[in-house]
Amino acid sequence: MPDPILQISALDARYGDFQALYGVDLTLGEGEVMAIIGANGAGKSTLLRSIAGLMANGPDQIVYRGRPIGALRADQIAGLGIALVPEGRQLFPSLSVEENLLIGGRVKRDGPWSLAAVYDLFPVLKDRRAQPSTSLSGGQQQMVAIGRALMANPDLILFDEISLGLAPIIIRSIYDALPGIVAGGMSAIIVEQDIAKALSVSSRVYCLQEGRVSLEGASCTVSREEISRAYFGIA
Repeated sequence: MPDPILQISALDARYGDFQALYGVDLTLGEGEVMAIIGANGAGKSTLLRSIAGLMANGPDQIVYRGRPIGALRADQIAGLGIALVPEGRQLFPSLSVEENLLIGGRVKRDGPWSLAAVYDLFPVLKDRRAQPSTSLSGGQQQMVAIGRALMANPDLILFDEISLGLAPIIIRSIYDALPGIVAGGMSAIIVEQDIAKALSVSSRVYCLQEGRVSLEGASCTVSREEISRAYFGIA
């Protein structure tokens, strides 16, 4: 495996009295694309929210490029080079497409991603750059959410339910863009309900089941039987 960019050790996460993650261990290599799969409520989004600083964790539970970041704020983590494409897109409804993209650029990290680069990746956004973001289709809004994250020029990008609620043709177009996104060596973690799609774009896969890692392996070698056992908790 490439040198690690992210190491997670014994990560617990709670929403009040409800515990969502139990002792999760995970290592992501530099330039690696990893898939996280699991049923609804398995803890996938909680894991990404923890990495992005949207949930409080112990400082040493999440280490990024050798630095403990578990107790940092979300804006501090974004400044270090981690960007989240959140579930449900969460665009700013009062802002135009271009204004939403520029929000991502406020992190002011150097890198290849700019408005021009995002418009090259998703040309439809250039044509609609002055429109309110919420006037776009679901697929186009997802492109804005991805573009907003890229504008921060991250070294690690987190995709939470990248294809949720989108038509198959839109999902295909977004996944077709993925190689261009990570081509420069960017690392990525993709939370995805479509297991076949997740395996096709990743080098390794983790399965979460009720907040615990139930399977970890190379995407090209794990079997459907192993995934089914890990996904549904079948002994």
